[in-house]
Amino acid sequence: MTGVRTHLRRSVALLLVGTLGLTGCDSAAPEEAEPSTATPSESATPPPDFQPGAAGAGDPYFPSYGNGGYDVAGYTVKVRYDPAKDQLSGVTTVQAKATADLSSFNLDLAHLKVSQVTVDGAPAQHRQEKNELVVAPADGLVSGRDFTAEITYAGKPKSLKNQAVGEGGWLHTSDGAIALGQPESASTWFPVNDHPSDKATYRFEITVPDGLTAISNGVPGGKTSTAGWTTWRWAENTPMASYLSMVTIGKFRIKEGSHKGRPVFNAVTTKVSKGAADASMAKTLKVADYLETVFGPYPVEAYGGVVVSDERIRYALETQSRSVYSAGFFRRGENTGVVAHEVAHQWFGNSVALSRWQDIWLNEGLSSYAEWLWAEHTDEFTAKEAFDIRMARVPAEVWRTPPGKPGVKNMFSESVYQRGAMTVHALRVSVGDKAFFEILKTWAREKRDANGTTEEFVALAERISGEKLDKLFDAWLYGKKKPAAPKRL
Repeated sequence: MTGVRTHLRRSVALLLVGTLGLTGCDSAAPEEAEPSTATPSESATPPPDFQPGAAGAGDPYFPSYGNGGYDVAGYTVKVRYDPAKDQLSGVTTVQAKATADLSSFNLDLAHLKVSQVTVDGAPAQHRQEKNELVVAPADGLVSGRDFTAEITYAGKPKSLKNQAVGEGGWLHTSDGAIALGQPESASTWFPVNDHPSDKATYRFEITVPDGLTAISNGVPGGKTSTAGWTTWRWAENTPMASYLSMVTIGKFRIKEGSHKGRPVFNAVTTKVSKGAADASMAKTLKVADYLETVFGPYPVEAYGGVVVSDERIRYALETQSRSVYSAGFFRRGENTGVVAHEVAHQWFGNSVALSRWQDIWLNEGLSSYAEWLWAEHTDEFTAKEAFDIRMARVPAEVWRTPPGKPGVKNMFSESVYQRGAMTVHALRVSVGDKAFFEILKTWAREKRDANGTTEEFVALAERISGEKLDKLFDAWLYGKKKPAAPKRL
């Protein structure tokens, strides 16, 4: 995100090996086994102890975000939105696997009223407590069991206001609506396990009045119209963190195509004149192709971007496969720097997602550094020049705020972005270009479609470089004073 101011299986082989080890190749007849004295009740597997699933994923920064006891494989979200009435109705199907013996489980859903829930086709009891939907199936869900929940709901969607990180989620606009935000937004328009640790695939069917376009993530699936309404279909088949889902409804100039076998879908709001925003979106492919040379294969199934009016949105967000940009980024002309930042997130933040919000510098520091690499590639300025200027000029608050543990209030601070990028450059200087770029490619490859932590990134950097890097990362990520300029180890 850019601001103007991201699985018991034990083998029976051990038992077999143990048995062979006792008998070996000895031809002597085995001793007759003692008859079992266990009663049937003693030898039977105990019944499941069904318990409610956790009402949070356990994130230290946002304990109530997400839920526990299950893992989502995929969502099918079907919604209908009437902008004139600002009313939304929907049916969302959640395909998941229980990871504990569940008597009930939670989903995150804000403001909208649930009228019916089924689990595997059978009616399920449900209740809503603030932004939590608690579902109690007719029968408990045994750990390891796949299940399908279908939730029917409706109401007037609203945004979520977080005093620390601002407003996110569904926003009504003059020509439609937009649902966007970090660290949460999805729960304002569909029930979801709203934490990046539970990535899933998504299918969206968004029905709006004829004449409006409804854009979402992934591969476009076409549209159909009937009785004055048009349904737009999208499929995000690459596992995605819930906050990276989005919908924008309104009037847009649309440019479609294909690139390297993937669809391209760019859209610019008609509220801004044709020009710099359109040209910047058209540069998405050049940026992505360059970043492939640095980070490895492009990790998602579609390319594109959406430019929206700054009427409600004044930032850019790396919504998967198709980032969303405020029109304000392009008021002074083409801006491929912000495009480089958001496209880089398709690798870092989207494909390699966070396990916990504390590590957001992994998203923002690497993507901010991608801006420097793009500028270096286009001969605008070098990464060293960008580093040196920031080393001399960033506010003192940047040095007092550790990007590796910024705290909730500083998650989107300049330290996370700028000092995060400086940390990446300090690593580059310390280990040399060969090891550095191998670290980036390996991180993207080994963690593709998964989640990562700072500790794992540091361990990888040490493995590839052959250097001990604890002092480097301690100073740049966790220190509260300005580090010394980095030197080649």
